[in-house]
Amino acid sequence: MGARSLVVLLFLMLILSFSSAYQGKKKQYKPCKQMVLYFHDVLYNGQNAANATSAIVGAPQWGNLTILADKFHFGNVVVFDDPITLDNNFHSKPVGRAQGMYIYDTKNTFTSWLGFTFVLNSTDFQGTLNFMGADPIMVKTRDITVVSGTGDFFMHRGIATIMTDAFEGEVYFRLRVDIKLYECW
Repeated sequence: MGARSLVVLLFLMLILSFSSAYQGKKKQYKPCKQMVLYFHDVLYNGQNAANATSAIVGAPQWGNLTILADKFHFGNVVVFDDPITLDNNFHSKPVGRAQGMYIYDTKNTFTSWLGFTFVLNSTDFQGTLNFMGADPIMVKTRDITVVSGTGDFFMHRGIATIMTDAFEGEVYFRLRVDIKLYECW
């Protein structure tokens, strides 16, 4: 009798462990804050100093600081201080600045690594949001991480889906940034 009871007990424990391990469908989280912003990048090319908002600060041996390198711009490091707007018009009133850098980090396709902060100073938003992640530029929409924030965004985290909204050669591009914050304090 003791062995049979032990087998039944082990069988029940096994069933309970499987049933507790299966949670069913994962909970779908809804964003606690959501916004869409645009930032406009004008790369300094040696002739546009008056309206440039970014500059090459590191270049590979075969490149220079006014022209992006060949071979998918591999090795270029660009810093920026770009205006952020609520719509896709470069001349709209800015609600803040996008400040940071992008590094072209792949030899065989257009890919960069982004690390930047949205410094927001408008009637709707006060504070900063910090972003970082890989940017496979040739993909229509890309996700990067919102790692933290200050002010109205104190310790917020989430995902930003970025999309190249417009570009003019290698001198100008505009990114649409769809921000979904899932941790809001």
